[in-house]
Amino acid sequence: MDEILRYTACTISSHYYKCFDKLTEEERKSIERQSVTIKYKKGEIICKQGSFVSQVMYVEKGLVKVFLDNGKNSLVLKIIPDGNLLDLASVSKEFNTYQYSAMAYIDSEIKQIDINAFRELLNTNSEFAKEVIDVLSANSVQIYGRFFCLTHKQAFGRLADIILCLSELIFKKKEFELPLSRKDLAELSGMSSETVIRILKKFNEEGLISMNGKTFTVHDYDRLQQISDKG
Repeated sequence: MDEILRYTACTISSHYYKCFDKLTEEERKSIERQSVTIKYKKGEIICKQGSFVSQVMYVEKGLVKVFLDNGKNSLVLKIIPDGNLLDLASVSKEFNTYQYSAMAYIDSEIKQIDINAFRELLNTNSEFAKEVIDVLSANSVQIYGRFFCLTHKQAFGRLADIILCLSELIFKKKEFELPLSRKDLAELSGMSSETVIRILKKFNEEGLISMNGKTFTVHDYDRLQQISDKG
């Protein structure tokens, strides 16, 4: 159980998107003809909760925040790096509006694929459809784990989760340029900016991490994992 939660408490599913590998050359060309790549600036809204869906989106470059918003409060569901699909929840004809909003954390490039063309592939290519189902399942498991993390872990454990996620799954290295503000980290970990700053300072003093401007370095994965596991 602990091993499962160790992975699913992160803000992004560790599932590799292989669905496009299952397309024939003809299907690839067809999708390309029915797609367009749009560039978004940092902070720009990519899609808005409640608006009509006309395409499935694929993050070709950048980093995207997916969140729920009721006008007063927002809840970050996950962050999506390049190489990931953005809005599979709206593939079903039962949902003709976006179920959440998405915003570019940094300058990003999003491929917008005509949703009817995507649905046609689901109907005609069983291997493609199977991979999409696997992605949807992995996304569900990831969301369950994230809610467990937010509702059952203490502040230190939640922030340790986010740091491990950023290092291991988003940037895939110990030292990286962190494009997220302290406020962004607070949103992701479900706490105040002041609490995030205090815990980061504590982690830095104990040698778990170091920060130099926007450069963020993880020094002790094992201790961060222990903090995450203990919650």
